[in-house]
Amino acid sequence: MRLVYRILMTLAALVAFAVPAHAQSLVRDAETEILLRGYTDPLLIAAGLDPEAVDLYLVGDMEFNAFVTGGQNIFMNTGTIVISDQPNEIKGVLAHEIGHITGAHLARFGDASRSALATFALTLGVGLAAALAGEGRAGAAIMASGSQFATLDMLRYTRAQEAGADQAALGYLEATGQSGRGLVTTFERFRFQEVMSQQRRMEYFRSHPLSSDRVAALRTRVEASPYADVTDSPEEVDALRRVQAKIIGFMVPPAQTFSRYPESDESVPARYARSVAWYKQGNLDRGRAELATLIAEEPANPFFHELEGQMLFESGRIEESIAPYRRAVDLMPESALLRIGLAGSLIAAGGPERLDEAKTHLRFALTEEPDNPLGWYQLSLAHQALGETAQAELATAERAYAVGNTVEAFQFAKRAQEDLEEGTPSWLRAAEIIAVAQPTPQEIREWNRQQRERYPLSAATNFN
Repeated sequence: MRLVYRILMTLAALVAFAVPAHAQSLVRDAETEILLRGYTDPLLIAAGLDPEAVDLYLVGDMEFNAFVTGGQNIFMNTGTIVISDQPNEIKGVLAHEIGHITGAHLARFGDASRSALATFALTLGVGLAAALAGEGRAGAAIMASGSQFATLDMLRYTRAQEAGADQAALGYLEATGQSGRGLVTTFERFRFQEVMSQQRRMEYFRSHPLSSDRVAALRTRVEASPYADVTDSPEEVDALRRVQAKIIGFMVPPAQTFSRYPESDESVPARYARSVAWYKQGNLDRGRAELATLIAEEPANPFFHELEGQMLFESGRIEESIAPYRRAVDLMPESALLRIGLAGSLIAAGGPERLDEAKTHLRFALTEEPDNPLGWYQLSLAHQALGETAQAELATAERAYAVGNTVEAFQFAKRAQEDLEEGTPSWLRAAEIIAVAQPTPQEIREWNRQQRERYPLSAATNFN
């Protein structure tokens, strides 16, 4: 897993570490994303939307919240997953947010919401950055992610829009043969928010006004549905419990994890959470021992192997981390995130064969996720280590373009193109980046100013 809670940048290093739950950043985790896409995609299809066109982002915050912005982009806090008791509750919230998309409720936000999304996008892919802590150049691609969340206060819906999203959500749930009781349960759980001051309300209920009439209208329609009594399958509940345990293990202090999942609890979720907590506490051996019991019971679970690889890698045991990462990829070869994790170990271990293997995994991952900045960063490292400077510069241009740094993308694409053979796919790709990333004179001046501040003794960093 790669839950990263806040990215703090300096010019010297990228450091990823756990911080209190109120700090926010986008996070990446293959297991959690697969779970949420399993909930979301059928609802999107029922809503007449293309699942491939709707992005789903996970926000590292333990408060209950979910929202849409920038068009067809859904954000959900990790806290929403942990607080929900049943999968149906999360499905209800997702269906509600899809109702906002189909109702075009965000059209009035215009450029402001698109700007907020652009800031969010700068942190995409940093869920894997923990494995690269200490790699200073990675920080140049990733912006600190605290300030953008202040913009969420603008995402407010009217009561009429909320009612419309509610009714749309129930329609999507019914179309997929699911109950709407989860949505009603969620709102009833937070009914106290209605009487709290605006400042004290959770973010979700500041942007999504809640009222007794709204809950009553929901309940009336839900109870009239032929699917009112449909419940989640035991398999769905178990999958949610595991993800909840993993999130808790990574995002709360170990002492709290041990209190919630005491040694007397031998369930899979409890051992999963404790393995992470022991590791976070600095006891790698105890964490691996707990995890080993899970691997013994479920040797074909890729996420258990991934976690072992992460534990070993981040503990400096690079060589040992390769085998569990490779096993995870063998079990789930279609996962871009798992391949990026394996590539990180291979690049750190070094050697021509491993570097070539890393490039293979990264090319696959970047085909699946072409805007993943960490993937491009790692690919640039692999090329550079093999002496393939032009390809390394092209990968750096791709990374810069992925995070919206058009000046840097333009500069590195030009450098790459000068040394690439004309007419090759790489040369043509560099030409494309040059064409679309051409900076304005103002952007060039700003970039040069930043470079002079960053490197006051060097004039060679200026754009030319």
